[in-house]
Amino acid sequence: MNNPTWTSQWQDAINQLQNQLPSQKFDAWIHPLEARKVDDGIFIACASNFFINGLKADCGTIFEACVHDVFGQDIKIHYEVSTPKVKKVDQTTDKKSPASKVDGNIDPRFTFKNFIVGSSNEFAFAACQAVAEKPGESYNPLYLHGGVGLGKTHLIHAISNQLSQKDNIKIAYRTGERFTNELIKAIGSRSTDQFREHYRKVDVLIIDDVQFIAGKTSTQEEFFHTFNALHEIHKQIILVSDRNPHDMSHLEERLRSRFNWGLVADIQPPNLETRLAILASKAELAGITLDKDVSYLLASRITNNVRELEGALTRLTAFSHLTKKSIDMDMAKNVLREQLHVVVRSITIDDIQKKIADYYGIAPKEMKSNKRSRNIAFPRQVAMYMSKELTQSSLPEIGSSFGGRDHTTVLYAHRKIDAQRQEDRAFDDEISHLLNTLHG
Repeated sequence: MNNPTWTSQWQDAINQLQNQLPSQKFDAWIHPLEARKVDDGIFIACASNFFINGLKADCGTIFEACVHDVFGQDIKIHYEVSTPKVKKVDQTTDKKSPASKVDGNIDPRFTFKNFIVGSSNEFAFAACQAVAEKPGESYNPLYLHGGVGLGKTHLIHAISNQLSQKDNIKIAYRTGERFTNELIKAIGSRSTDQFREHYRKVDVLIIDDVQFIAGKTSTQEEFFHTFNALHEIHKQIILVSDRNPHDMSHLEERLRSRFNWGLVADIQPPNLETRLAILASKAELAGITLDKDVSYLLASRITNNVRELEGALTRLTAFSHLTKKSIDMDMAKNVLREQLHVVVRSITIDDIQKKIADYYGIAPKEMKSNKRSRNIAFPRQVAMYMSKELTQSSLPEIGSSFGGRDHTTVLYAHRKIDAQRQEDRAFDDEISHLLNTLHG
């Protein structure tokens, strides 16, 4: 955008968006954008198709409204995958744009700053930060493994985004499948020398889904030599997989040995506290207020996959925006019924009473008795709390199931247990365990 007037208009649109969007959302979606003028409109340069789809889904309406407000309703907005040509911070510098240092599709939204750290991932997080600070020195290779949707991709993109700010560093990011396909193409075109030269001149090599190369003889052979060549000159190697090297069948033993040379770090499913923090962060990014009860509903039932948890929140957010209604428990249970229907249909108040009574060592009939001793009253309050969390029964219906108690008694019990969970980490873990047990 060489035209000063056009540049000024684009900045006006950016300023409008900064005023109207939450800071996290602006930094994630708007700040990385560049634009260029065409005869009938504006081309928006984005890092990847993934980024374009995310921008449109998360704040496309308000983005286009601000652009039309500044440039006029007739202007056409086009999105393209393109490396930005203009640096945003210092346009007088001769340095290359950080994006040009990365060979591969890296999402600029993923940073260490917006990664939620908990006990399940703090070791892997610290290891990734160390590698980003001193590539080739701290842990080489760094091998990350864990299940689907737990944050592995976020962390390796965060490493790439931080390293891309350094001078004179070249990063190659590949999936195991793409690395294999490139090798096959090189063999077919008799260009394996160029293939080798390309990968052995990088400063950081990242292979995602490295388990894909297991069992592929030619790929393992080539990667073995590439690994050795880079490791010998202290270039950083980062490997990501869904399993530990020891559990990777059909992987050559010499590669298995090398994968264990540096640091092997696993990522486990997050605990309840971390899942709640993730929801809070994503809700803030989306610019919505999430009710505490809804947060507990999602975090207590979607336990093994962060991506699924985020997807549930995205569905709620979209439904809320489309219907102009606030997100509450009824909406959550309705919109997410496909994800939660087994729990909603199968767990009854009677099931909860029996489970909690057994856990605390009392008779199930005591849940409905008038006894007020702590060894009876406390398990009863826990069971009332669980009944509100895990069933669609109203407060009066729950009270009736506990010996005809008033709905205010149920509400008091829920608030008391909720407050104790926030104050006592051990108790919170205990309740989380009971919730997960009841989920089956």
